[in-house]
Amino acid sequence: PDAYFFSMNQTEIPRILSISRNDGLREIVLSGDWTLARLIPRIESLTAELAQHAASPEVSWNCLAIEAMDSAGAMLLWRAWGRNLPGVLQARTEHLGVFEQIAIVDQKPQPGPPPASPFAPLMLLGRSVLGFLRHLQDFVALIGQLLLDFAHLFRLPGDLPQREIFANLYKSGVRAMPVTALVGFLIGVVLSYLSALQLKQLGAEIYIVNILGLGIIRELGPVLVALLVAGRSGSAMTAQLGVMRVTEEIDALATMGVSNSLRLIFPKVVALAVAMPLLVLWACSIAMIGSMVVAQVQLDISHAFFFDSLPKVVPIANLWIGLSKGFVFGILVALVACHFGLRVRPNTESLSANTTASVVTSITLVILVDAVFAIATRNVGINV
Repeated sequence: PDAYFFSMNQTEIPRILSISRNDGLREIVLSGDWTLARLIPRIESLTAELAQHAASPEVSWNCLAIEAMDSAGAMLLWRAWGRNLPGVLQARTEHLGVFEQIAIVDQKPQPGPPPASPFAPLMLLGRSVLGFLRHLQDFVALIGQLLLDFAHLFRLPGDLPQREIFANLYKSGVRAMPVTALVGFLIGVVLSYLSALQLKQLGAEIYIVNILGLGIIRELGPVLVALLVAGRSGSAMTAQLGVMRVTEEIDALATMGVSNSLRLIFPKVVALAVAMPLLVLWACSIAMIGSMVVAQVQLDISHAFFFDSLPKVVPIANLWIGLSKGFVFGILVALVACHFGLRVRPNTESLSANTTASVVTSITLVILVDAVFAIATRNVGINV
């Protein structure tokens, strides 16, 4: 128990009185209320005085005059006595019971670390595999629920959450345009500048259009936008669902009969699936403008030549590959964000951990899927 009260009279402050006896012992008489409320004003002085008396070898303790004592007062005395009952102690029966309970708890052996097992690495691997399988199971279930929502909306188009879709489209797409434009322009400038330095040495300045067109439109643009969206919009989606889980809003929606997946997950997936290809097109356009500016400054390549050569050296298939990547990346980022958001437990530590895991997993999946795209489309849109 947290506290023990044995008297309703709490008017006396705790006192310590030292009395010399004829038998050579010195008796320490404790009186007053040894409760937390009475101890706080004098806790430091009482601790020092008790330690001074307890250091003496021939001391008896008289606690019969204590009016009331709670766990704070009992622990103060217990620590002053060196975590053991003194040899000579006079106290009420109920107070002795408190000290005995403290002694039982204090002297109970604490469990030590478990012995090292030779199978510890194997157990760690097993736990990791089981954790991955649980994540995979929940992720597949989330995709299945999303497909069921599509089927439901095909039967009942009136249930389409239009306001939620447009709100997520604005937050994930429109509000991401400034940062994607800035990063895209700077990436285009840097790539164009570095490529110009090398091509100028080889006398192959005109091939800068080929390098930048293929690199930005086909590969760098979609991946760059996906990474930005994963860190910006994906983390926001995970945090939003996590906070709703902590505040039990998701449970409240389920209680009212509102579909969580249809109102929370479906709009986010659809919004990112629509916004990502548009952001890829936007970022690639700004990046090509930055490349064109540097190409004119470094290599004296006019804007007219850049615009005229770009569609000739970069087939339109590369643009469709980039837009397809954006579409797939958008769905992946939204699904991963919602998956980790729904796994948040009702505490802040779980919220921060799942938000971090959401961003890291999204970035990893984007890079893996981009590698699959590169292998699957290695013979598409390349002029040999």
